[in-house]
Amino acid sequence: MPVPSLPIYDQKSRIKLVIVGVALFIGAITVIYTNLLVQRLSEREQQQIDLYARTLRFMISSEVDDANTNFVSNEIIDANKTIPVILTDGDGNPLDARNLTIPARLSEEKRIAFLREEVEEMKQLHPPIVVELGAGLRNYIYYRDSVLLGQLRTYPLVQLAVITCLSVIAYFAFSYSRRAEQNRVWVGLAKETAHQLGTPLSSLMAWQSYLAESERFKDEPIVEELSKDIRRLQIITERFSNIGSVPILKSEDIATTTRNAIEYLQSRLSRKVVFTIQDDLLPGTTAQVNVPLFDWVIENICKNAVDAMNGKGSITLHLRRPVRSKHQIAIDITDTGKGIPKSKVDRVFLPGYTTKKRGWGLGLALAKRIIENYHEGKLFVKWSEVGRGTTFRLILNE
Repeated sequence: MPVPSLPIYDQKSRIKLVIVGVALFIGAITVIYTNLLVQRLSEREQQQIDLYARTLRFMISSEVDDANTNFVSNEIIDANKTIPVILTDGDGNPLDARNLTIPARLSEEKRIAFLREEVEEMKQLHPPIVVELGAGLRNYIYYRDSVLLGQLRTYPLVQLAVITCLSVIAYFAFSYSRRAEQNRVWVGLAKETAHQLGTPLSSLMAWQSYLAESERFKDEPIVEELSKDIRRLQIITERFSNIGSVPILKSEDIATTTRNAIEYLQSRLSRKVVFTIQDDLLPGTTAQVNVPLFDWVIENICKNAVDAMNGKGSITLHLRRPVRSKHQIAIDITDTGKGIPKSKVDRVFLPGYTTKKRGWGLGLALAKRIIENYHEGKLFVKWSEVGRGTTFRLILNE
């Protein structure tokens, strides 16, 4: 029965959802409110253009003296400082233009052509306003939104982009802080484990030394086996001590290093598990590894495979170069176990995830952390099929 992930990851997911939810809420409110402002400003500009048209009709159809004409022109027509407007005759020939940026030094012919292009664009934005002149004659007023209204229309997009950027920054800041917290937990746990192993290990070393020097036991095979296990415990203690410190990577013969790790495991696992190593590398091919930590990764993956096979089956390690990389080494570790459902593939490296009734579910999570954080490589599930097995791919740098 699978054990659920550690609470820290569930909490992490909830907080990320809250961040996304708040960002979406702010974005939605911003868009709605800005659209309301745009609508009101657009209506106001429409009213201003209508007033402009009525004023032209009034000036054309009424007998107005020069003083009143100047007053109306200054107070109503010239008051429009923002809305681009073009007045044309019935045939579409431009008569007047306001609030348009017309290129300098244009000939009259090119100026008229420019204004006609502007009229065609304005037709797509707003229907023209008709100014009746009498006797079947009429003029047309074309216009488009002011620069301010255009900026206001794009404002929600700008604000959404800012909110998105802030949300992404908050998301990654939170993820970084959680990873930093998890790293501190890992380091503290590892250091404390190494410290706790120190006392019984010292005692075992003393007993092994006593037995090795004893006439009665010095030739017994158990003394040699005890010595091997003590050395193994020393390696394990060194591994835990190295967590949190920058490990020293050395150029090691990767095939030999892998064989050494498997030879140790073979003598301590079920004889019903068959190990096979396929080496497609050139003799002497090296990779940058820290041997104690690398052995730990191989051990964790293989022990996980043995559990998946219920202690019976085969494990194949295939050493090769990745297809698209000339400076990396790939190690594919394939078992004949029960496989991983597709819905669970992304979770197998999470601390606390396990399908065993016993265990902490830290082996694969620790292996991934060692390879990716300390060796700058990659560890992932390359292939898995329920009932057939799983292949883990490990990538190392030369």
